[in-house]
Amino acid sequence: MKTSAPFVDQRQVRRNFARAARTYDEVAVLQREIGSRMLERLDYVRIEPKCVLDLGCGTGASLTALHQRYPDALLIGADLSAPMLQMSRAQRSRLRWLLPFVRGHRAPLVVTDAASLPFKPQSIGLLWSNLMLHWLDDPLAAFREAYRLLEVGGLLMFSAFGPDTLKELRASFSDGQIHTQRFTDMHDYGDMLLECGFADPVMDAEVLTMTYPGLDELLADLRQSGSACAMQARRRGLSGRAQWAAARAAYARLACDGRLPATIEVVYGHAWKAQPKALADGRAIVRFNPQQRGR
Repeated sequence: MKTSAPFVDQRQVRRNFARAARTYDEVAVLQREIGSRMLERLDYVRIEPKCVLDLGCGTGASLTALHQRYPDALLIGADLSAPMLQMSRAQRSRLRWLLPFVRGHRAPLVVTDAASLPFKPQSIGLLWSNLMLHWLDDPLAAFREAYRLLEVGGLLMFSAFGPDTLKELRASFSDGQIHTQRFTDMHDYGDMLLECGFADPVMDAEVLTMTYPGLDELLADLRQSGSACAMQARRRGLSGRAQWAAARAAYARLACDGRLPATIEVVYGHAWKAQPKALADGRAIVRFNPQQRGR
């Protein structure tokens, strides 16, 4: 059977985040803010997981916050980029050396692919993922893995960038080339969750606006956070001076008070793993709740 070529270059994703490992925490203001907003949403969720998986944990900012919220849970961090996880280990070691009286978490960190996770079925109570899904070629495969790993009653909570993200940057180029990542609509994420068997998925989105003094600063921010385009169809060579001049001029027309806007659409989602309604072979599961008869 012929399979379609991937849209996302996973090797380039790894390269981007490997190069950004040392600068990521300096520029990841947006990523931390979205992680904080996700944590606020947990205030409305009743769950006491024994095991929490942070999928796409990067340098581990969410691991620290999740440890504070669930101090008795086993935390596991997983990411595609080994250098990002190395930075997480280095930061924790530095914190223990500077503040030896602070009891920190020692979450195991695993380099792995989100579509093939090395964990046992029904072993996770909360699967958390902040801004990871848009780096995958097929988010559906990651959702299937999440469903496999979650225990019944377990929760999947995630964020991702939506289609309007960096729309100004895309519109500034007229060369017909791809200059940003592909971003999925929240309704498509919801359909994927239902297809995998998740119950009552809740999806919503908000639009944020970052501002920059110029196009070069925006592109530097993307590079230093590992967020540069990693699509297979991206332009591989350098754009000419005329093309760059035209892009800068087009973007400059959007300036307000001397700063360029960069739209960020953030998609949030969460869903529960309910009791399965069918077996793997498609046969329906019928449950009987026997009632005791009085004598």
